[in-house]
Amino acid sequence: MPYDRSLDERVFSKSWETELQRLTVSVHSYNQGPKKLQIARENKDTEGDFRFARLGRMTKEEIKSILPLIQEALNHID
Repeated sequence: MPYDRSLDERVFSKSWETELQRLTVSVHSYNQGPKKLQIARENKDTEGDFRFARLGRMTKEEIKSILPLIQEALNHID
């Protein structure tokens, strides 16, 4: 069965943003299944729009900044 966006429920979502990037911590449940944590990275392009980027490795500053968001997201996972 292919992925169906209409079955993907976003339970929680918060972001940490700088001038050049945004990290979003969210909790999703697909087709009423188990809730799972997702961390996404977006970088600003030359026009100032955010574009998806591979999360890859994170700096200490990034980790410290999203750690409270991860802890908050845990409250939304059964």
